[in-house]
Amino acid sequence: MADYRNLIDGEMVDNGEWLEVLNPANEQVVGRVPACGKDELDRAVAAARRAFKDWKKTSPEERQKVVQGIAAAIKENADELFRLLTSEQGKPHAQAQQEIYGAAGLAAAQSTLTLDDVVNQDDDTRLSRTRRVPVGVVGGIVPWNFPVMMAIQKIVPALVAGCTIVLKPSPFTPLTTLRIAELIKDVVPAGTVNIITGEDSLGPMITEHPDIDKITFTGSTATGKKIMEGASGDLKRITLELGGNDASIVLPDADVEKVAEQLFWSSFSNAGQVCIAAKRVYIHKDIYDDLSKAIAEYAKTVVVGDGSQQGTGVGPIQNRKQYERVLELIQDAKDNGYKFLTGGDKDPSGTGYYVPITILDNPPEDARIVAEEQFGPVMPLLKFDSIDEVIERANNSEYGLAGAVWTKDTDKGVEIAEQLETGTVWINEFMHLSPFSPFGGHKQSGFGAEYGLDGLKEFTYPQVITVKRDAAV
Repeated sequence: MADYRNLIDGEMVDNGEWLEVLNPANEQVVGRVPACGKDELDRAVAAARRAFKDWKKTSPEERQKVVQGIAAAIKENADELFRLLTSEQGKPHAQAQQEIYGAAGLAAAQSTLTLDDVVNQDDDTRLSRTRRVPVGVVGGIVPWNFPVMMAIQKIVPALVAGCTIVLKPSPFTPLTTLRIAELIKDVVPAGTVNIITGEDSLGPMITEHPDIDKITFTGSTATGKKIMEGASGDLKRITLELGGNDASIVLPDADVEKVAEQLFWSSFSNAGQVCIAAKRVYIHKDIYDDLSKAIAEYAKTVVVGDGSQQGTGVGPIQNRKQYERVLELIQDAKDNGYKFLTGGDKDPSGTGYYVPITILDNPPEDARIVAEEQFGPVMPLLKFDSIDEVIERANNSEYGLAGAVWTKDTDKGVEIAEQLETGTVWINEFMHLSPFSPFGGHKQSGFGAEYGLDGLKEFTYPQVITVKRDAAV
């Protein structure tokens, strides 16, 4: 077990008070991190504020070079980092590798983004242009399901835009992020990136801090609402990537054998702990029986276990609170007599937060497992008759993050996609995000955007400068 320290003003520091981090596969302590409070936050924010004075004046090329250095540090240490990530998050090594290399790739790609001035008017009367200026000090709050990727997608656009940042990892998964902090300590100018750890109570302190200008948060809708409330006192800018109850729609022309495995992983990657995972899978009645059987048969080939062990496909739930919530939803389905194709049972004598792969057979639309976001390895399969009906059912949610349509007729797929009330829709794939395309939710799935130029703009203000020509002064 190792102790990990915070990055404040270019130095790795601690305050002598510690939080323990557990491995969800065996519930053993794998590391300790500082338990920070107001004093440490004030120091980090003050460092970010000082650094911002110089950082906002740097050229895009200088900022890009620093971000590319972050990408290189992550990539060069990927073998160490993905193993550490599995030990604290629980995901299998292969999926942890994808996250680490994905984070390095995201940083490298987003380092190429620039926000050019826009000319609004250029004539004999006046010259008017819009430039983008950095918001200032950013407060970033990161969840536990993709702790490294989510940290990078907050740090990188902040730096590219000319902002500085104070980042708070989840207390459940701070270790890999703090190891990255150590690796980039001499890559980023002191104070531009500060990473501090603490209990959930640290989050509201960040949201309400008077010297933080913007909040970027990924997490639950309930917490997002609290963040909006906390940020309202001084009208902080906010970006919120929140919950989802993402629907997949499978049309009758889909190839059962080809889509079964893809549909499985669209729900069960990272043990279902993905905001854009398929939470509801609607299958046309003509292929429902064959496809539901094929998915259930494939599920039997996937091993649930310790993510560090070779052959594991689905790891544990990351923390006990979420583990108990998933078990509660499964128990609710059992209590209501819903039919299970796989799963539904749990050995209470074992250690680790393991939930068996669970697939439900056509529960009612008002079942909790359909209406709520499960965020675990539970997939409800639902039968539909007509396109109009399934679109209405898919849209009948307070969420609107993502969705997918599976069909050989891609024109029909696009026609359906355009009627779904979500920020992202995939045709014949799932969970693909591009560093150059905006990602954000509709309805209660979020506020603002991440990725691409739209995401970069979230860290800036527009400033219009107008020059009156031939003015008598």
